[in-house]
Order: sequence, then structure tokens, then C-alpha cells
Amino acid sequence: MGLPQGHPHLGLQVLLLTALNCLRPSLSLELVPYMPQITAWDLEGKVTATTFSLEQPRCVFDEHASTSDTVWLVVAFSNASRGFQNPETLANIPAFPRLLTDGHYMTLPLSLDRLPCDDLTVGSGGVPVLRVGHDHGCHQQPFCNPPLPGPGPYRVKFLLMDTRGSPKAETKWSDPITLHQGKAPGSIDTWPGRRSGGMIVVTSVLSSLTGLLLLAFLAASTARFSSLWWPQEAPEQLRIGSFMGKRYMTHHIPPSEAATLPVGCEPGLDPLPSLSP
Repeated sequence: MGLPQGHPHLGLQVLLLTALNCLRPSLSLELVPYMPQITAWDLEGKVTATTFSLEQPRCVFDEHASTSDTVWLVVAFSNASRGFQNPETLANIPAFPRLLTDGHYMTLPLSLDRLPCDDLTVGSGGVPVLRVGHDHGCHQQPFCNPPLPGPGPYRVKFLLMDTRGSPKAETKWSDPITLHQGKAPGSIDTWPGRRSGGMIVVTSVLSSLTGLLLLAFLAASTARFSSLWWPQEAPEQLRIGSFMGKRYMTHHIPPSEAATLPVGCEPGLDPLPSLSP
């Protein structure tokens, strides 16, 4: 008893239907013409050694999403992004430890009410960014966003999923993002001849100001303590040669005689002994 003649064709049709059923979620997934990128805001530390800041996907999935859907961020090494397959259930969402084994993970789930089309910077002073790798103490959480382990490069995309974890729409992969790397102390060039002209000018100005401040300090110190080093000059009445004292007048000798008495003949003194025999 043999198989009907058309049986091989039926088997091929069954295989095709099975393959189509497996690919149906992927075929129905909407590709949004949006590419994630580093924020264009002029911020310090947009890209560091362990983090990078993305612009938020505002109004990107409005045509494909319902209020209960969630936007996820997929982070992958650049060479592993092609092999990433969108999860079909919540249980299949890869957590951060999968980055070191499979080269990708998902993080930062956001509801659509946190991604409004309104510009939140107006009147609020905030900047709408997503900082990847910003959470330092979340290693025990299921969908952690810890610091990235190396410079990468990385690629990211946004994935819209419903409450069951089925993907509904996705964006394009970003361009490669490379993190900053610190330099070894021995590799830092300290030769001043290779510094820029602006740096040399600033250094010269600061050195000149330092010298002026030092001279001003020395001048102030000299003026303050000069009285301790050199005593003040005596008044003119006390100078040598200009003493203004009263003249002493003798009472028992007339002034004319007192002025002409020879030496040794002052009153009250014995006369000098005579040398004659």
C-alpha cells in the first residue's frame, strides 16, 4: 500500500505553513523609520567611560501603540546586533547578564505616558534624555541598567511590546556608539612645547598675576614692619649739634674773668706746682 501521488506536495505545504507560523510575528512587526542617536543637547558627559545619553523616542510609536504598551531599549555589541532576535514573551526578555554571554540585553521599559510629544524642557529646566548605564546599584533588579562593561562599540534600538511581551514595532539600529577610554598615566604627554597657543597664553597670564601678587605682598609687609627694623628719626631739638639748653652762669666769678682763666686756675682748685727750685 503506497502513499498517494500528491502526498509529497502535501508535506511540503505543511512545512511551509509551519515556517510561516513561526515567522508571522516577525513579518507583522512594523519597522519605524527612526534611528536612535546620542542627544543633540549640549551636555557634559553625554558619552563617558560607562554611560551614554540617548534622545528619548517621543512620538515615535504613536501610530502603532496603545496606552498599555511598553517601549524597551535593546542594547547590543555592534558585532552582535545582527544576531539579536526579538523576544515573544515577557519571560524571554534578556536581562543585563546576557550582554556578556550573548552580546545583548534589554532595559529601560517606559510606558507611553512617560514619552509625551510635548516639549518638557519648556518651563521645567530638564532635558529629556535616556542615560544608558546610569544605575550603579541595581544589580539585583530584573531589568537593570548598570554601567556598561567596556568601550564597545554598541548599537541600540527601541522595541514596542504589548502586555504579553509580543513585539509590535521596532526602530532601526543606531550607528555604533563607542565609549570614552581613560589614558594610562605613562601615556600622557607633559611636554609644554606640544601645548596649544591658548594654553600657553593662559599659563603666562596666570604666572604674571602670581608674580604681581607676590610683589604686592612683599611691599605691604615691608611697609608694615619697617618701624621694627629702623627706629623713627629723633626730633630736631634732640639731634647732636642742635641741643637747645640753658647757658650755665657762674656766680662768684665775673663772666669776663671766667672766660679768661687759664687751665688749672679754676676757683677752688690748687695751683699747679712750680717746677723751679
